[in-house]
Amino acid sequence: MSTPTFSLVIPTYKERVNIAPLLRQLSTLLDGALPGRYELIVVDDDSPDRTWEAAEEIAAQMPQVRVIRRIGERGLATAVVAGWKAAQGVWLGVIDADLQHPPEVVLALLAAMERGADLAVASRHVAGGGVSDWSLFRRMLSRGAQALGILLLPSAARAVSDPMSGYFVLRRGAVDLSELHPLGYKILLEVLALGDFPKIEEAGYVFQERREGSSKVTWRLYGEYLLQIWRLRAASRRKLRK
Repeated sequence: MSTPTFSLVIPTYKERVNIAPLLRQLSTLLDGALPGRYELIVVDDDSPDRTWEAAEEIAAQMPQVRVIRRIGERGLATAVVAGWKAAQGVWLGVIDADLQHPPEVVLALLAAMERGADLAVASRHVAGGGVSDWSLFRRMLSRGAQALGILLLPSAARAVSDPMSGYFVLRRGAVDLSELHPLGYKILLEVLALGDFPKIEEAGYVFQERREGSSKVTWRLYGEYLLQIWRLRAASRRKLRK
């Protein structure tokens, strides 16, 4: 396979039942859009259900799939950064492994990059976007987290309609990967706060309910989110003073 244009990172933890269907769907889509010019990088945090093993079985059949098994490390956002650092593409992306991010939306994100975008974000809050069957409480938590981001990181959080999105593609040179030290599972705010994105596009998507496995979102992750945005607030101020 030639050097890829696009590297899509898939962070995983206990996603054995979902990883094979996702990889096959993405491969079918990307074989049509970027034949021979993409790679799918699974970064697994040594899942007890051996997700990494299931991914390696697919990789043995699909040369465009790579698997990184992290031992002694845990965290969605740090897994994404690890995948990006190992990636070869000039466009770097991320998608959840649980099929809650519709794989076909990646084509809209790639189209935006083809048009010259520095960052293309899948958003629940633009035309064509939404959530499937979220409870009122879950909707309030999501909007509250976004409002807090806007309060403490106004320039970063207001740059897109859905700064909490975990589904996006960026141009490699738009952010220094060595500066990314995220906490928890919200990587986009970190990217927006520390990167440089003159042209941003968004594509609507409907966040799906999980079909298999269980949610990884806990109150601890919300606490880590608070620490993350407070740290990014300080980093953003230092960046402005330079």
